[in-house]
Amino acid sequence: MRSPSLPTLLSRLTASALLLAPLAAQAETIRFATPQWPGATVKSEVTRQLVETLGYDATLQEASSSIILGGMASGDLDINMALWRPSQGGMLDPRLEAGELVELTENIEGARFQLAVPGYVWEAGVRSMADLAEHGERFSHTFYGIEPGNVGNELMQEAVDNDTYGLSDWRVVASSEAGMMSQVETSIADDEWIAFLGWEPHWMNVDFDIRYLEDPQNLWGDASSVSTVVAADFVERHPNLTRLLEQIVLPIDVQDAWVYDYSRRDIPLEEVASQWLADNPDVVLGWLENVTSADGQQDAADRYRNTY
Repeated sequence: MRSPSLPTLLSRLTASALLLAPLAAQAETIRFATPQWPGATVKSEVTRQLVETLGYDATLQEASSSIILGGMASGDLDINMALWRPSQGGMLDPRLEAGELVELTENIEGARFQLAVPGYVWEAGVRSMADLAEHGERFSHTFYGIEPGNVGNELMQEAVDNDTYGLSDWRVVASSEAGMMSQVETSIADDEWIAFLGWEPHWMNVDFDIRYLEDPQNLWGDASSVSTVVAADFVERHPNLTRLLEQIVLPIDVQDAWVYDYSRRDIPLEEVASQWLADNPDVVLGWLENVTSADGQQDAADRYRNTY
């Protein structure tokens, strides 16, 4: 029997590679990562479950933002849906400029991340960071933040160190999200004054009447946004999932509700995500436009309808 010619052999190998490409994409595990923030965690889990519905294997890991970005740059992680601008621009932009990461889209409409106070403090006249020093004793000259090293904590500490707004005699108490929110809840129950790191989406905006302070010197930067970022080679390896990720954009009240169910009502993460996917086909079908199953053989919308 004659052996095939080299051109014929190359042609067959190319055809085989094209046929196997969707199978390789299907077999590869898609690695999501998220900081331990409830809104980011639920958003990532919703997306992970949707990706699995399309026939991919997908995992979700929790770590700090800096560790996640390093893991994405080294090829150990694929997707982070929780990069806040402008507060995390300093850690993100150098990696974008170096070609290590790709920023796909802003996935939340109307995000906020800045200093907050209870509504009754706002009504008493504290509406700006410039009003804080005058009432320092009422606040015990204290800002409450979350985990040490968080960008929000650092911004508050910079205000103290630089005597911005006359705050040099204040201090920043770093804790955890749960620790800070426990302090906020206790203070509000007792009508005490408290200044703390606030952000939306978060259940604090559902359960409490809180207000975000004006910042005339723009310490907190411009309006906040939250980006979906992927590893540098992800777009080339997964154009189908890239299209999906680019189309996942949420109103802020949706994520507020996720956080409330997960963090406040203690509904298991997987249940919050799966129930929302089942109850909101109009939103999900919009995300799935022009997206296919992992093997490329089925419209993603059909796959979703068959699952939910």
